[in-house]
Amino acid sequence: NALHRTGISHASDSNVANGRLHQANMVTSAKSTVPTVGDQAAAMQLGQCAKNLATCLAELRTATRKAHEACCPLEIDSALKTVQTLKSELRDAKMSLIDGQLKPLPGESLEKCAQDLGSTSKAVGSSMAQLLTCAAQGNEHYTGVASRETAQALRTLAQAARGVAASTKEPQASAAMLDSAQCVMEGSAMLIHEAHQALVHPGDAESQQRLAQVAKAVSHSLNNCVNCLPGQKDVDMALRSIGEASKKLLVDILPPCSKTFQEAQSDLNHTAAELNHSAGEVVHSSRGTSGQLAAASGKFSQDFNEFLDAGIDMVGHTQSKDDQIQVIGNLKNISMASSKLLLAAKSLSVDPGAANAKNLLAVAARAVAESINQLITLFPQQAAGQKECDNALRELEAVRGLLNNPNEPVNELSYFDCIESVMENSKVLGESMAGISQHCKTGDVLAFGESVAVASKALCGLTEAGGQASYLVGVSDPNSQLGHEGLVDPIQFAKAHQAIQMACQNLVDPASSPTQILSAATIVAKHTSALCNACRLASSKTSNPVARRQFVQSAKEVANTTANLVKTIKAYDGDFSDNNSNRCRVATAPLLGAVENLSTFANNPEFASIPAQISNEGSAAQEPIVRSARSMLDSSTYLLETARSLVLNPKDPPTWSILAGQSRTVSDSIKSLITSIRDKAPGQRECDYSIDNINKCIRDIEQASLAAVGQTLPCRDDISIEALQEQLTSSVQEIGHLIDPVSTAARGEAAQIGHKVSQLARYFDPLIVASVGLASKLHNHQQQMTILDQSKTLSESALQMLYAAKEGGGNPKASHTHDAISEAAQLMKEAVDDIMVTMNEAASEGGMVGGMVESIAEAMGRLEEGTPPEPEGTFVDYQTTMVKFSKAIAITAQEMMTKSVTCPEELGGLASQVTVDYGQLAHQGRLAAATAESEEVGYQIKTRVQELGHGCNYIVQKAGALQLSPTDSFSKRELIECARAVTEKVSLVLSALQAGNKGTQACITAASAVSGVIADLDTTIMFASAGTLSPENEESFADHRESILKTAKALVEDTKLLVAGAASSQEKLAQAAQSSAKTIAQLTEVVKLGATSMGSENPETQVVLINAVRDVAKALPELISATKCAASKPADDPSMYQLKSAAKVMVTNVTSLLKTVKAVEDEATRGTRALEATIECIKQELTVFQSKDVPDRCTTPEEFIRTTKGITIATAKAVAAGNSAQQEDVIATANLSRKAIYDMLTSCKQAACHPEVGEELRSKVLQYGFECTARYINLLEQVLQVLHRPIPEQKQQLSLHSKHVAACVTELVQTAEAMKGSEYVDPEDPTVVAETELLGAAASIEAAAKKLEQLKPRAKPKQADEMLDFEEQILEAAKSIAAASSALVKSASAAQRELVAQGKVGSNLANATDDGQWSQGLISAARRVATATSSLCEAANASVQGHASEEKLISSAKQVAASTAQLLVACKVKADQDSEAMKRLQAAGNAVKRASDNLVKAAQKAAFDKTEDDSVVVKTKFVGGIAQIIAAQEEMLRKERELEEARKKLVQIRQQQYKFLPSELRKDEG
Repeated sequence: NALHRTGISHASDSNVANGRLHQANMVTSAKSTVPTVGDQAAAMQLGQCAKNLATCLAELRTATRKAHEACCPLEIDSALKTVQTLKSELRDAKMSLIDGQLKPLPGESLEKCAQDLGSTSKAVGSSMAQLLTCAAQGNEHYTGVASRETAQALRTLAQAARGVAASTKEPQASAAMLDSAQCVMEGSAMLIHEAHQALVHPGDAESQQRLAQVAKAVSHSLNNCVNCLPGQKDVDMALRSIGEASKKLLVDILPPCSKTFQEAQSDLNHTAAELNHSAGEVVHSSRGTSGQLAAASGKFSQDFNEFLDAGIDMVGHTQSKDDQIQVIGNLKNISMASSKLLLAAKSLSVDPGAANAKNLLAVAARAVAESINQLITLFPQQAAGQKECDNALRELEAVRGLLNNPNEPVNELSYFDCIESVMENSKVLGESMAGISQHCKTGDVLAFGESVAVASKALCGLTEAGGQASYLVGVSDPNSQLGHEGLVDPIQFAKAHQAIQMACQNLVDPASSPTQILSAATIVAKHTSALCNACRLASSKTSNPVARRQFVQSAKEVANTTANLVKTIKAYDGDFSDNNSNRCRVATAPLLGAVENLSTFANNPEFASIPAQISNEGSAAQEPIVRSARSMLDSSTYLLETARSLVLNPKDPPTWSILAGQSRTVSDSIKSLITSIRDKAPGQRECDYSIDNINKCIRDIEQASLAAVGQTLPCRDDISIEALQEQLTSSVQEIGHLIDPVSTAARGEAAQIGHKVSQLARYFDPLIVASVGLASKLHNHQQQMTILDQSKTLSESALQMLYAAKEGGGNPKASHTHDAISEAAQLMKEAVDDIMVTMNEAASEGGMVGGMVESIAEAMGRLEEGTPPEPEGTFVDYQTTMVKFSKAIAITAQEMMTKSVTCPEELGGLASQVTVDYGQLAHQGRLAAATAESEEVGYQIKTRVQELGHGCNYIVQKAGALQLSPTDSFSKRELIECARAVTEKVSLVLSALQAGNKGTQACITAASAVSGVIADLDTTIMFASAGTLSPENEESFADHRESILKTAKALVEDTKLLVAGAASSQEKLAQAAQSSAKTIAQLTEVVKLGATSMGSENPETQVVLINAVRDVAKALPELISATKCAASKPADDPSMYQLKSAAKVMVTNVTSLLKTVKAVEDEATRGTRALEATIECIKQELTVFQSKDVPDRCTTPEEFIRTTKGITIATAKAVAAGNSAQQEDVIATANLSRKAIYDMLTSCKQAACHPEVGEELRSKVLQYGFECTARYINLLEQVLQVLHRPIPEQKQQLSLHSKHVAACVTELVQTAEAMKGSEYVDPEDPTVVAETELLGAAASIEAAAKKLEQLKPRAKPKQADEMLDFEEQILEAAKSIAAASSALVKSASAAQRELVAQGKVGSNLANATDDGQWSQGLISAARRVATATSSLCEAANASVQGHASEEKLISSAKQVAASTAQLLVACKVKADQDSEAMKRLQAAGNAVKRASDNLVKAAQKAAFDKTEDDSVVVKTKFVGGIAQIIAAQEEMLRKERELEEARKKLVQIRQQQYKFLPSELRKDEG
C-alpha cells in the first residue's frame, strides 16, 4: 500500500512538475482571451473555467507539496526501480532482435527516433549532472527530484533507442544501439544507488569519489549510445582523422619540403579554399539528412589533411625559428577550430531544435575561416594583393550562412543599432571601394590590401546587421512567437571555453615566447572573469537552490584555479626554467577541468533560451532584407575577384568596365538593404492599425454618451448586467497588464512593439461594447455617464500612448520621446485605476466577488513563480511588512465576522480589503522566502502564505454569498468559520516568520506591545488633565518612589541587553526584547500609581510625571526597531550608528525620569525639572521631524493652521510663567508646550507631505516648522535662565524671544495659506459652516426619507425596536439642523455688522416685541430655524415613543423647510446677490427644502400605507352595524370641524405677521 501510494504521489507530482508552466500559461492565455470572445455564453464559460483551473492548480500545488514531503525519501527508490525495469525491457528487445522479431512501433521512423534519442541524451546528461550536484550538496529533496527526472529521461531514451534499433536495416548496428543503451541503464542505476549512499553518508570522501567515477562512466556510455546513430560514426571518424593528422605537428623536427616555395604556397592557397568550402558544406549538411552530414564530414576531414600537409610544407620554407613556431601554433588553432566545427555540426544534427545550436555552428565556421586567414597572412606572396583578396573572400563565405533562415539572433544589436551599423559600414565600404579602385590605378599594393581588408570587415558588419535586422523584423510580426532569454548564454560559454583552451595550449607550449605567454595569461583572465560574472548573474536569477549553489561553487573553482595559474605564470615570466614551465602546465589542468565542468552544467536545457518561431508573414517581411543582403554579398564577391585580377594587370580596360559595373551593383544593393530595413521598421504598421481601431472606439463611445445624455441609449436585453461587468473588468485588467510592456517596448525593444501594441488594441473593442452595454442597463444617469466617461478617458490615454510609442519606435537613443511615453503610461494607469475602483465598488455592493477571488489566486500563483525580483531590502524588512499585513488580514476577518450579523452590506468593502492586503502579503512573502537564511524557512513561509490564500479565498466567497442573501443563517455560520480559519492561518504565517528570525520577530511583537502602553499613558494624561485622577486610598508618593526607581534601573539593564543582542544570537535578542517590553509595562504601572497618589489637586504635576515615563516608553520602540535593523550587521554598518543614537536617547529619557521622580515632591524645583524635560522632549521631536520618514497620513492646511494657534497660546503662557517665576505656572507651561509643539510638528509634516503640495512649498513649510520649534526652544531655555537668575535683564529677553516665535508662526500661517490654493474657503467662516451644516441636514433628511419608505408604520408599541434605525436618522437630521441654525446665527450677526458698516442698515435696531418676527433682521430669521428644529426634535421623539402620528412629523418637516426659506430670504435683504457666500447658502437651503419635501412625501406615503393596512372589523349583527356607522360619521364630522378651525387659525396668524414685513420682503413674498 505504501509503495502504491508512493507511485501515485510520484505520478501526480511528476505531472504537476512537468505541466505547471504550461497550465499556468493556459490560465493566463484563457483569461486574456475572454474579453475578445464574441459569444457571451462562451466567454462566461471560458472565464469561469479559467478561474476554476487557477483555483484547482493552486490547491493541487499545495497537495502535491504535502505529498512530496511525505514521500520524498522513497523517490530515489522509485527511480531506481524504474531504471531497472527499463534495463529489462532493453534486454527483451535485444532478444527480439536476435529472433528477428523486433519491429518499429506505429509512428516510429529512423529519423524521428534518432532525433528523439539525440535530444533526450542531453536531457539525460543534464539531469544526471543535477543529480550529481544535489547528492554532493546533501540536498535530499532535490536529489529525489533529479532522480525522478533522470528516470523519466531514461525512459524516453530507451524508447528512442529501441525505435532506432528496430528501424535500422543493419542487425549489427541495431545490436550495438541496444547494447549501448543497456550500458547507459546499468550505469544510471549505479549512479542513482551511489547518490542515495552519498545522502546516507554525507561528507564521506570515498562515497563522493565513487559517485564521480560512476558519473564519468555513464557519460561515456551515453556518448557511445549517441555515436551509434546513423551519420554520427562518420563524424567521429572525421574527428579521429583530424586528431591523427594533427599529431604531425607534435614532432620536434618536421620533414624537409620537396616542393618549391611557389608550389607550396599555391597548394596552401588551394587547400585553404577547399577547406573553407568544405566547412560551409558541413554547416549546410548539418540541417539535412544523416547521409549528407556523413559525406560532408568525410570531405572536410580529407580537405583538412591536405591543408595540413600544405601548411607543413610551408613550414619547411620558413627560415626563422620564431616564424616556424608561429606557423605551427596557427595550424594547431585551425585543427582545434575544425574539431569544434564538427562537434557543433554533430550536436545540431542530433538535436536540431536545441537553443542557439545554429549560432554555435556559425561561430565555429567563422572561427575556421578566421584561423585560416591568420595562417595565410603569415606568408608573403609574390603576387601583390592576392592574399588580402583571398582572405576577404573566405570571410564573406563564412558569414553567408547568417542569411539562411534567420530565425535566431545574430548578435545583441537592437533594430536601431542595426540601422546605425548599416549606415556606418556602408560609408566605410564606399570609402574602401573607392580606395580599391584608386590604388589599383596607382599600383599602391600595400594600400590596396588595406582597403580590401577594410571592405571585407565592412561587408561582414553589413551582413551581420542585415541578418539581425531581418530576425528582429520577423519576430516583431504579431503572428510570430517571441523567444525567451535563457539563464545563461551558451555562445558566451562556448567562446570562453574555446579561448581558454587555446590560451592554455599556448601557455604549455615550450616554444611560446614571453609575449605570447603574457598574452595568453591576459586572455585567460579576461574570459574566466566573464564566466564568473555570468555565474553570479545566473545564481541571482534562478530559483533552484541547487543550481544557485552550483553556479556559485563553479565560479569559485574557476576563480581559484585562475588565481593559481596566474601566480605560476608570474613566476614563469620571471624565470623561464623547465621547473616553472612544468608548474605552469600542471596549473592549467584544474582550470580546464573547472571550465569544462561549468560549461557542461551550463548546457542544461533548463537554462537554455527558447528560440523564436517566425510566422509565414514574418518570413515574408524578412525576404526583402535577406534578398538585398545576399545581392550585396554576391556582387561584393565578384568585385573582389575582379579587383584581385585587376591589381595584377591595371592596364586592362574591359576589367575596369566590369569593376565599375560591379561597384554600382554593390552600391545599389546596399541602398536597397537600407531601404528595406527602414521600410520594415518593427511595430509601425501595427501602431497605425491600432490607432485607427482606437479612434473608431472613441467615436463609438462618444455616440453612446450623446445617446445617454438624451436618454435614448437602447438597453441590451441579450446579456445580464453581471456578464457585462465581468467583461468590462477583465478587459480593463488585461489593458492594465499591458501598459508597462508597451511602455518598455516603446523605449527600447523595437521587436516587441508590434506584439504588445496589437495585444493592447485588441481589448478596446470588447471594452467599448461592455461599457456601453453596462451603461444601457444602469438606471442612474450619473452612473451611466461615469462608466462612459471613464472608458473614453482610458481610450484617449491609450491613443496618446500609441502615438508616443510609434514616435519612440523602440529606439533607446530617442530620449526626447521617453518622457511622453512615461506620461502616457501614467495617464493610462490612472484611468485603469479609476475604472477598477468604480467596478469594484459596484461588484462589492452586489456581492460579486469573482474578481477578488481571481486576484487572490493570481497572488498565490506568483508565489510559485521561478525567479523573484531582485530584493531591495533584507529579510527583516520583509518580515516586518508581512507581520503588518498579516495582522491587518486577521483584524479584517474579525470585523467581517461581526458585520455578518450586524451589517452584511458592508462585507463587500471588507472582502476587497482582504484581497488587497493578501496581494501585498504574497508579494512580500516571495521576497522574504528569497532572502531567508535557510531554504527550509523560505519554503515554510511560502507554504503558510499559500494556505492563508486559500482561507482568504473562502472567506471572500462566503462574504459574496452572504451579501446576496443577508438572512441566510447557514451562510453566516460558514463565514464565521472561515474567519476563524483565516485567523488560525495568520498565526501560522507569523510562526513561520518567527522561525526565520526569532529575535527580530520578538522585536516586532515587543514594539507593538509598547505602542499599546503609550496609548494607555495618553489616556491617563487626559484623565489627569481633567483633574479626575484621584487615589482610591490614603497613600503618598513616597510609598511608590522606590518601586519606580527600582523598575527604572531594571529597564536600564534590559536596554543594555537589548543593545548587546544586536550582535548576539537570535535567541538572546528575543529574550532581551521580551524582557524590555515587560519591564516598561511594569514601570508605567508603578508611575501611574505614583501619579495617582499625588491627588487630583495637582493635575499639572501628575501630567509631568506621566509625561516623563511616556518619553521613556516612546524611546523604547525606536531602540527596539534600531536593534532589529542592526541585528547580525557588521560594526561599520549604518544601522549600528542608528542603534547607538537610539540607545543614547533611551538613556537620556530614563535619566530624565529619575530626576523627575526625585524632584516631583520638591515644590521649589519641580517646575524647573519639568521645563528641562520638556526642552529635551521637544529636541527629540525635532530630530524625528527632520528625518526623511513619510507620515502615515496627510492633513489639510486648515488643520495645520489650527495647530499654530496652540503655539501662540503656549508662547503667551511661557512669557507669563517667566515673568511670574512661579513653579506651578512653569509646570503648566511645560505641559502645554510639549503638546503644542508635538501637534504643530506632526501636522506640519503631514501637511507638507500632501500629494498636492509642490516641492518648493514643501521645503519652505518644513523649514519654517523647524525654525519655529528652534525659536520656541530658545524661549523655553530663556524661561529656564529666568528661573535660575530672576533679574529684570533676563525677563526682558522673554519679550524678544516671544516676538521671534510669533514671526515664525506668521510665516508658517502664510505658507499654509499658500498651500490652500485659490479655491480655498475658510472653514471658520460662519457662512461656510452654515453651508456645511445645511448640506449635512439635507443628507440626514434624505436618509430619513428613504428609511421611512422602507419601514412599515408602527402598529403596536412592542414594535418600537424595529423603528430604532428610523429614529436615529430623524434625530441625526434634527441635530444637523440645530447645528446649522447655530452657525447661521453667527453668519447673521456678521452680515448684520457688515450691512451697518456699509450704511445700508441703521445701527439702532427696534425692540423684538415691537417689530414681530423680522424686527431683528437676520438674527430673528435664524432663531426661527432653531424653533422649527426644536419642533422637529419633539415630533421625532414623540414618533419614536409612539405618542404622535406621521402628520405631526410632516408638519414639523414643513416648518423646517419654510423657516429655512425665510432665513435665506432675510439674508438677501440689501446683500450682494452675486456673492459666492450667497450662492452657497442658497444652494444649501434648496437642498434642505428638497430633503424636507422628500421626508414629507415619505411620511405621507407611510401614513397612506398605514390606512391601507388598517383592517376594519365590521360587525355582522344589524344593530351593531348601524351603531358602528353612526360612530364613524360622528368622528368624521368632528375631524372636519377641527380642520376648518385650524385653517382659520393659520390664516389669522399669517395675516398678523404680514403686517410687520418690510417692503422688500413683501415684494419677494408676492
